[in-house]
Amino acid sequence: MNYLLIDVGNTETKLYFYKKTIDKKLFIKSKLISEKILRNKLSFILKKKNKVDKVILSSVVPKLTKKIKKFFRSRNNLKVNEIKDFNLKKYLKIKLNKKYVGSDRIANAIGVDKYKNYIVIDFGTATTFDVIIKNQYYGGLISPGVKLSLESLFTKASLINPIKLKKIKAVVGKNTKEAVRSGFFWGYIGLINNIIKLILKNKRKKFDIILTGGLAHLFKNSLDYKVKIDKDLTMLGLLKVAKEEYEQ
Repeated sequence: MNYLLIDVGNTETKLYFYKKTIDKKLFIKSKLISEKILRNKLSFILKKKNKVDKVILSSVVPKLTKKIKKFFRSRNNLKVNEIKDFNLKKYLKIKLNKKYVGSDRIANAIGVDKYKNYIVIDFGTATTFDVIIKNQYYGGLISPGVKLSLESLFTKASLINPIKLKKIKAVVGKNTKEAVRSGFFWGYIGLINNIIKLILKNKRKKFDIILTGGLAHLFKNSLDYKVKIDKDLTMLGLLKVAKEEYEQ
């Protein structure tokens, strides 16, 4: 079967076309999503060899979910299934009400190895921390996203110009640009390290730590803990559900 896996975020929407393996990756700014954009970006699926059998989606933007569902229903007569539509107990024991957990976070939790303990840190519009203990989802934390915080500072502070965040060795900046860059980089390093420390203290277990999302690479080698990066973790979770639901 051929699948289209879609992850709708506040900032970016990812679309992965799966045909025995991930065959194509598309990235669209969420604010630009329209029928025209989808038609242009997805023109390749109209070819017979690229026929999409099923579409599965995680989304934190209900308005865009409706747009995407309408697009596939009207053009391809395809039903788009959200990950929360399925009986998730087959994949993950959620120790709270799933209505109050973002579907991207659920997909991330399904994407990891079910026999291990994980802290998953996702650098999106928000920075999220999720705790999974042997296939049981315990919840997590949500903090402001790095880019969102930067943009807020630039918007509110007249004398601070936009900068590109990057890894920095110096802690004490010698000008405004360096000070902002250092404050955000080392500030988030401190936030991440401390939250990991608190989770470890609270749960008293060993965890593998996975970073995902656009800025994962920026922080990987500066943390106090050994971490791995998996930028496709959300899609892996969606794919696991698709294969189980449609190929069994």
